Amino acid sequence: MNKKFLNKLFEKLIEGVITLSGGITSLAVILIVIFLFKEGFGLFGRSTLQDDMVLAVNKSNPLSRIKAANVKAIFDQDVTNWKQIGGKNDSIIIVRIEDIPNYFKESQLGANFENLAPCINHLTDSLSGVILFVPKKYITSSFKGKVLPEEKVGLVDFFTGKEWYPTAVPDSRFGVLPLILGTLWVSFGAILFALPLGLAVAIYLAEIADSRIRRMLKPLIELLSGIPSVIYGFFGLVVLVPLIQSIFNLPVGETALAGSIILGIMALPTIITIAEDAMRTTPRAMKEASLALGATRWQTIYRIVIPYSISGITAAAILGIGRAIGETMAVLMVTGNAGVMPHTFLQPIRTIPATIAAELGESAQGGIHYQALFVLGCVLFVLTLLINLGVEYVSSKRKI
Repeated sequence: MNKKFLNKLFEKLIEGVITLSGGITSLAVILIVIFLFKEGFGLFGRSTLQDDMVLAVNKSNPLSRIKAANVKAIFDQDVTNWKQIGGKNDSIIIVRIEDIPNYFKESQLGANFENLAPCINHLTDSLSGVILFVPKKYITSSFKGKVLPEEKVGLVDFFTGKEWYPTAVPDSRFGVLPLILGTLWVSFGAILFALPLGLAVAIYLAEIADSRIRRMLKPLIELLSGIPSVIYGFFGLVVLVPLIQSIFNLPVGETALAGSIILGIMALPTIITIAEDAMRTTPRAMKEASLALGATRWQTIYRIVIPYSISGITAAAILGIGRAIGETMAVLMVTGNAGVMPHTFLQPIRTIPATIAAELGESAQGGIHYQALFVLGCVLFVLTLLINLGVEYVSSKRKI
């Protein structure tokens, strides 16, 4: 009796530990997701200017608002006259806070720059074509210029913008569309490369190879998934990138094609393993019936095995895409990291994971750049979630 009681107590204890572990793990995942979205969505509604900075112009300037793209063009000196953006015919004079000493003597500014605010006021009033980028604290109530309204980061502009310049001065640009399309572009290329090859290997292992060859090849293929991604990236950088540059006569070999091939190789173990397991679940009776009716081996594979296991093959393809979308280091090394709209596989691109890995260490915690990278993490999370839901949906269906 005591032994039965102790066994039940032990079972309850193990059950409680397992339940507690599962609850803690689930709670940790939920908290991570909440933190991710909380940090990310603080971006929207913030000013695209650097913290505590303002843009100001002369009071005679007819422009009451300047678009963020025009501000970037002005400070890049692509626009040099106000007339080019709808203002009067007057040359644009850019003045940053560090440029103020060029207009005033040290005695006018003061030993500790205590007269900086009056000097800024005077400079704005005296130069009709001026545009100032100065700290907000120097704009006093007696300021004679015109402070331009701040551009805010909007949800639509963020997801449809085509320029990603998070550290641009004075106006940061957060257009995530090239990064999303770059991620999908290289993932699509990877699956185009990996799916036919992976499906062919899976058919060979499941239906053609004898048991001895299968026992030898299966562990070797699964072992590929354990190789660190940086090794794949190094291989791509040393071997694949120069090869692509030479074959297509390109200025650089770091392209979407290089990223697609490397990611395709990395996705192969997942596709082969899952597709082969799905094919091996085909009932033996169905294959024997097909052969008994006069079908060849290849007809049986095409007409019976593949249709029966199509849900598993589809799940393998989707999981392969998920493997490609979330990859960071290998893509960072071989795709060129150019945040531009992708139009061909022979141009450099940048993906979301590579952007986060490359820029997070350079962003100030709590800053607008930091929050923008968290939004990218949210986008990547949603993409991965949709892929996983797709796998669950496809795996729950089976054609017979």
